Order: sequence, then structure tokens, then C-alpha cells
Amino acid sequence: MPPKVSVILPTYNAATTLQAAIQSCLDQSFSDFELIIIDDGSTDETIQILTIFSKSDSRIKIFSNTHNGIVAALNFGILQAKGEFIARMDADDVMYPERLEKQIEFLNNNKEIDLVSCLVEHGGHATMQEGYATHVHWINSITSTEDINVNRFVESPIAHPSVVFRKQITENFGVYQNGDFPEDYELWLRWLDAGIKMGKVKRQLLYWNDLASRLSRLDDRYSSDAFNKIKTNYLIKYLKEKIKGRKIWLCGAGRGTRKKSDLLLASNYSFGGYLDVDPKKTGKVFNGLTVFEAEEMPEKELAYVVSYVGTRGARDEIRRMLKRKKFEEGTDFIMAS
Repeated sequence: MPPKVSVILPTYNAATTLQAAIQSCLDQSFSDFELIIIDDGSTDETIQILTIFSKSDSRIKIFSNTHNGIVAALNFGILQAKGEFIARMDADDVMYPERLEKQIEFLNNNKEIDLVSCLVEHGGHATMQEGYATHVHWINSITSTEDINVNRFVESPIAHPSVVFRKQITENFGVYQNGDFPEDYELWLRWLDAGIKMGKVKRQLLYWNDLASRLSRLDDRYSSDAFNKIKTNYLIKYLKEKIKGRKIWLCGAGRGTRKKSDLLLASNYSFGGYLDVDPKKTGKVFNGLTVFEAEEMPEKELAYVVSYVGTRGARDEIRRMLKRKKFEEGTDFIMAS
């Protein structure tokens, strides 16, 4: 009988953390899984560690590739997987003992959901790594299917190594893609665009480390510009079904927010102007669009608002303002930062 779950764990020169990651998989309360580990050409002690573990547990399957990168390793793992469900894991993180049990239980009880994440514990210093801690706090606040849908363009609402998904969706909607973008975020956006429903177990089930060697700290594919570029590609598609003849109004006329919205402005949509709470910006013209006081926005029958204001607290204030004016999130406005 094939295993119920295939855990896919790519690794590259992660000898210092790999043992704890593997052991946390083997210590799961749910035991019907295979652990597929893809070594991506490591030059440290990774191979020795993998050899020892593979002799101790028949569920462990080891594959060694040349250094082709994370996307090739992940897709190779999916190709080898025999389970009905795919669980992601990274070599520098630690699963809580009940992670697989709770996530498989969630998917079995919610047949309409194809991907489930969970809450994560910040594996770093809350002050010294404040940006990462803030991101963890945010993704842990995004828990429902609707939350994930409407927050998809703020940033990635799901921690990559926290997911379990039905293998069938990779056959229907594709696997990871290589490009100048974060491979996980592109995959979530593509699957959400295809109508895939995602959820979360509202429990911490993963210790998500923030090491200096983390790929997202070192690779340009995970830069803020790369995130903005890929999200804009999918935002343009998303808006096609939403604007229904309305003009797009951009919330946020500061230099940073304008830079984020420039890619959207290059699309073929019709724009009404900028909205901003700063009276000093009112009346100014940027990119051929006038800045209006935020409270002067047209009625929702005439306007679809895309907000690029990502300042802590400001995003929620803009949401409240729009909802006071009877704008419905997703239907009449979307947060893009």
C-alpha cells in the first residue's frame, strides 16, 4: 500500500539543522508517510547524516541531484511522491509532533479545501529580527479561506514549509515554476487564480526558523521587487473579473507606494486617480493622475480601489474607511501591500 502522505524535504548544505528537521518528521503522531529527501549537491556533512538516518527508518527515501536549485529539487520530489497528500518541509525547520495528524484531519474533514497550512512559531529574535517577527504575526492572523483569498496580494499569506496539499492539484494546475520570482508565492497565486481553496489549522504546528543562511535572505528572487512583480501579474488577471467597467483608484500617493503601483499603471486598465490621507499631496499630479483626498473617492459603483499602503496599522485603517463607505473587500477593493 502506498503511504498516505509524502513529505518533501529539499536540502543543500544544511548539516547543522538537518538532523533536528528529520527527527521531527520521524516523531510525528501520524506515521503513514514517506519522507523524500532531495540533496541538491551538498558539500558539507549532509550526505553522512542522510546515510545514517536512511538506515534507521525505511520511510526515508534519499535522492541526490547536482546543484540545480530549489525548484528542480521540489518538482523532482513531487515526481517521486506516492502519497495522496504532499507535505512540505525545510531542512532548517522543526515540525510539532501533531502537525501531519492535524493537517490531514483538516483536509479529510474539509473536502472543498485542497491546501492547508497552519500557524507557525517564529524561530528567531523578536527584536533583532523584527521584520520577520512582524510577518509571522501577520500570517498567523490570516486563517480562513476568505482571509487567504483577499490578502493574497498583500504578501504571501502562507509559510511555504507549513503546507500540506492534495497531490491531484499539481496534476491539474501545475507544479513549481522557475523564474525571477519566489517559487512558492507564484504557486499560491496561480492555484488561487485557478479557484483552489486554501485553509489553515489554527494551531502552531511548525517552528519556522529565520537563519542568516535562509535562501529568501540571499537570493534576488525573494526581493521585494520580485514579490511585487509576480503579484502584479496575477493582480492584473484578478482585476479583470472584478472591475466591471469601473475605473481603478490607487490608494497611496507617496513615493514608495507609487513605485509599487507603477507596474499596474502599465496595464490597459482605466485609472481614476490617487487617493491619500495627506492633505499636502492633494491636487498634485503623478503619472498623469491627480491625487484626491481619500474621503473624496467616488461611490463603489464607479470605483474599484487598489491600496498599496502597507504601513503597520494604516492598512487596517484604510479597510475600515472603505467598509464605512460600503465597499466590500475583494468585490470593490483589494489590498496590494
